[in-house]
Amino acid sequence: MESGCSLPSSRSPASFSRRMLLGLVCLAIGNIPVGAFAQSTRETIAAVTPRMVKIFGAGGLQRLQGYCSGFVVSPNGHIVTIWSHVLDQGEVTVVLDSGRKLKAKVIGAEPQLDLAVLKVEADDLPYFDLDTQIGTAPPGTRVLAFSNMFKVAAGNEPVTVLHGVIAAKTKLEGRRGAFDIAFPGDVYVVDAITNNSGAGGGVLVTRDGRLLAMIGKELRNAQSNTWTNYAMPLSDLKTPIQDIIAGKYTPPVNPLETPDGPRRHKPVDFGLVMIPDVVPRTPAYVEDVVAGSAAATAGIKTDDLVLFVNGELIKSCRHLNEVLGKLEDGTEIDLVFRREGKLQTIKLAVPKKAE
Repeated sequence: MESGCSLPSSRSPASFSRRMLLGLVCLAIGNIPVGAFAQSTRETIAAVTPRMVKIFGAGGLQRLQGYCSGFVVSPNGHIVTIWSHVLDQGEVTVVLDSGRKLKAKVIGAEPQLDLAVLKVEADDLPYFDLDTQIGTAPPGTRVLAFSNMFKVAAGNEPVTVLHGVIAAKTKLEGRRGAFDIAFPGDVYVVDAITNNSGAGGGVLVTRDGRLLAMIGKELRNAQSNTWTNYAMPLSDLKTPIQDIIAGKYTPPVNPLETPDGPRRHKPVDFGLVMIPDVVPRTPAYVEDVVAGSAAATAGIKTDDLVLFVNGELIKSCRHLNEVLGKLEDGTEIDLVFRREGKLQTIKLAVPKKAE
């Protein structure tokens, strides 16, 4: 078994004792918290790798990859990963570093932070302790990025490790397709090609093992149209992760929904009654249409699925609320919906609301 440690070559009794002691330390690395002591790069890799998982789920549509990365944050099987289409099925397959395959369920998510937490039925797993192992680092810090990029690891093969340097910690100016990124905080920008297919949900650590951030999705810079390699600080994600695990997470209030926010239109203003928004990505299905409303006049019916508003893909009921909330009074929108497998387009006037 390769421990990642170099042993002294001398055959003297004293050297033999030192070798035995060092050997015991090396064998115990998997049980020692990452970053608990100054360690070499090889020791860090040996300590971090068992805490990583490979995640396989939904995919195959529009060339979307059905896999991503994750990391264990409790001995009882709680796993943190990126919020993505991979999780659309609600239940996914997680492959541990040992090659063991387990079914995992999404127990909570916050799409605005690109964060999801899964749960597998397992005990005594190697894990990251978020209370003691999260650190921060300035630009110029040498880092390691761990992820299942390009699905190199499907069984008990180790995940990929990239070496890099933190180039900056700053706000993102990025987009996925036509949409701006949602994450509101500063991120680590990395001088290494970390954000590849399947890398989302991996971790960024310092060379001596301090846990820094979760690797994000593939992303283009909105200003330069170049690919951006970034990771979201776990110091910002720690509280939401722990609240989701504890079952007490409350999503942040959208300023458009506050009494002091700007004017806000809702689906019902157009005559649309949507299905209950019970999960983070509840599809935008129409449950009912108000008689005599603009939607009824335009021909929308129960069970129609709203797909686009003014060319913007509607990902959920919550997203539809956000898009409609930004509309200006008296304008007109193009709404695309699906009915019995066919797409239809209608125009709806945005109602004027009293001051």
